[in-house]
Amino acid sequence: MSFSSLPGLLSSPSHPLQPYGWDADWEAEFAPFAEQGLLPGRVARVDRGLCDVVTPFGTVRADTEFVVPRDPMKVVCTGDWVAVDPEGSNPRYVRSLLPRRTAFVRSTSSKRSEGQVLATNIDHVVICVSLAAELDLGRIERFLALAMSCSTGEALLHNAADSWESGAQPLVVLTKADLVPDAVTLSYLVQDVETTAPGVPVLAASATTGEGIDVLAAVAAGGTSVLLGQSGAGKSTLANALLGEDVMDVRATRDVDGKGRHTTTTRNLLVLPGGGVLIDTPGLRGVGLWDAGTGVGQVFAEIEELSAQCRFQDCAHIAEPGCAVLAAVESGELPVRRLDSYRKLMRENQWIIAKTDARLRTELRRDWKRKGAEGKAAMEAKRGRWG
Repeated sequence: MSFSSLPGLLSSPSHPLQPYGWDADWEAEFAPFAEQGLLPGRVARVDRGLCDVVTPFGTVRADTEFVVPRDPMKVVCTGDWVAVDPEGSNPRYVRSLLPRRTAFVRSTSSKRSEGQVLATNIDHVVICVSLAAELDLGRIERFLALAMSCSTGEALLHNAADSWESGAQPLVVLTKADLVPDAVTLSYLVQDVETTAPGVPVLAASATTGEGIDVLAAVAAGGTSVLLGQSGAGKSTLANALLGEDVMDVRATRDVDGKGRHTTTTRNLLVLPGGGVLIDTPGLRGVGLWDAGTGVGQVFAEIEELSAQCRFQDCAHIAEPGCAVLAAVESGELPVRRLDSYRKLMRENQWIIAKTDARLRTELRRDWKRKGAEGKAAMEAKRGRWG
């Protein structure tokens, strides 16, 4: 296939990039680069300044030197659509990134205020949770808060018919369901997670028995999906089940705690036989929030709704009179664990945002001290009345 055939190839309804998610909108975004003689491609893997790019003429190895930005949020990432040098160029370079539709971002472990982009242009965020260990509902809430805030960071995509602002749909998959002794116990576990993730589909799956794999494959066929979770969550095993072959390396988890070693060390983009694209990621030890205020609000929608009924608009839900949230806790309507988790994630997200804003940092410290003093005073007043 010659380079001269590229314009006709891109407008063809069955060109080689269609299985990777190429559509009319991407073609329109790429038009200025096509005029420059560059090739479109999707990044399948990034490794130390080099990346594998799937182009209409096959996968090429390209250097990212020309698109190394000062902003770490704009580095080339698995899932990106890019403009790359045409055939015959040696070496080949990625010349530009196309605007991202969505991006999954977490904060780095460094003290600097930086985000790390894990995957881009994704339609489904699949949060994998192993049933080989005790469920950590707080961690699930943390993953969901990030998933529901999945955006470009420049502008949130919005669809009025869609409950998720970013357009990236979250799904919780409880892996290794075959290790649960009976169907009743499994049902209770699913219900626990459904309560933790209101409005989010929860699927029990087993790569060993095949349970849930067909349902997950049908979801994944609808675009690009990213698998997220801790080491040992069964992401690579799940990827192999969806691919129908052992493409990803898999190791057994430790019997003592159900944890696994990192078998996936890079983010890989893979085309599924039933349609759709899958991005498998390394296990995440830490999941720091990054501009996830919207996501936290959606994960804890019931607390946000209760907050609107509080007497004070800036109620901290600590000991204020007329607090609808505390009233719901006292009545048993709202679990204490949910409120504690909400407070923790909101504080963390505010602090992440404040890292880049000295004035906001000062205001937050002042506000936290004020609310703490008010809460303490309210508690002392209650004790005095009870005494």
